[in-house]
Amino acid sequence: MKVEPHPKLKRVLRLRDLIFYGIVVIQPTAPMPLFGVASQEARGHVVTAVLIAMIGMALTAVSYGRMARVYPSAGSAYTYVAGEFGPLPGFITGWSILLDYILNPIICIIWCSAAAQNFYRPIPIWSWEIFFAILFTLLNLRGIETSARINTWMAISMGVVVVYALAVMARYVFASPHDAAFFTRPFYDPATFNFRAVSAGTALAALTYIGFDNISTLSEETIEPEKNILRATVLVCLLTGVIAAIEVYAAQLVWPDFSHYPDVDTAYVYIAGRAGGQLLFHFVNATLLVASIGSGMGAQIGAARVMYGMGKSDALPKFFAYIHPATRIPSKNVLLTGGAALGGAVLMTYQFGAEMLNFGAFLAFSLVNLGCFWHDYRGRHRGGFGGAIGSSLAPLLGLGICLYIWVSLRWQAKLAGAIWVSLGLLYFALRAHRRRDRATAEQTPLV
Repeated sequence: MKVEPHPKLKRVLRLRDLIFYGIVVIQPTAPMPLFGVASQEARGHVVTAVLIAMIGMALTAVSYGRMARVYPSAGSAYTYVAGEFGPLPGFITGWSILLDYILNPIICIIWCSAAAQNFYRPIPIWSWEIFFAILFTLLNLRGIETSARINTWMAISMGVVVVYALAVMARYVFASPHDAAFFTRPFYDPATFNFRAVSAGTALAALTYIGFDNISTLSEETIEPEKNILRATVLVCLLTGVIAAIEVYAAQLVWPDFSHYPDVDTAYVYIAGRAGGQLLFHFVNATLLVASIGSGMGAQIGAARVMYGMGKSDALPKFFAYIHPATRIPSKNVLLTGGAALGGAVLMTYQFGAEMLNFGAFLAFSLVNLGCFWHDYRGRHRGGFGGAIGSSLAPLLGLGICLYIWVSLRWQAKLAGAIWVSLGLLYFALRAHRRRDRATAEQTPLV
């Protein structure tokens, strides 16, 4: 096999591959694990929260797609913001989105380990954590084409389960007569509606869409990225929003009392059990396990490629810009994120990791929307990109919704996220100081 002296990422992914990849990273079952907590926070208005979040994510997806045309690089959000505002804002964006990508496989390992232990309790949970960390890493080391094939079959399998579960729930709901108001309460119930509660629920429901931006990290491996990244990102967001809204709507009809679940973390599994008995209970539980495996694998790929993009542009050490000559993937980054995921799974709780996810994600989403607006604004004054005021409105609306979701997060998540950003700024400052010292030393004449 011929090995290139300076290997590059291989362009093999089509629009279909990107869509399947995005669906699996987000999961067709995405709202199911968080349904119980979001339902209680939003006081039974999860459908409304999911749809509000969908608007913000669809607008942000447009910004991602448009910026991918300008910067078709694997760095994604980091590359877009750095290209518009310079190294420091770009670094903050990359550092923030990196938090999201690192935490996603961690919470997936935690959830998968707990679900697997439900099937066979004699095996300790730390053994399952080691198993899933190794599984994610080994599958991702096999290369992007293998990952694309796995994603395709996982998306199809999960889609079949979702359709079957919804059919059983519909049969359960229509087996008894209901008045018209019963079917509209999941959207708006005057007895329980509260704007602050819906805002808190939206901040949680937005987790449904986390991962759509992973698509843009594959720009250097995509055929015709200037067209396909935008199409895939927007389509995945809209498909996810529609599917998620249907899923949570059905769940709220089956179990209208949002204040009483046997277990709030696995509420959707119990709802499936009410509609379809123990068979559907175990079927949905197993499907969520498989979905979390797919999501964890996809997030690990995204983290590795964000590190690669930041390493290639010298925001991180050159170690992170390494590409394996045979598989054409940033294999060192995959191994590093696998080790970090295992360590985080042992030390962190699922709830804390999930709450921190949105801090990094929505800070980065806000900056990407701002960057898209700024690029369009400059383009209109130079006779390029956009040309209409309406084209600048979409990223501004996306920015507003993302900031609304970000502000609605609990203070604990914002505090922990602020510490992460502060550490990143400290690293950036130290690295800049070392560069200045090195440049000064090189310019100083030898005596």
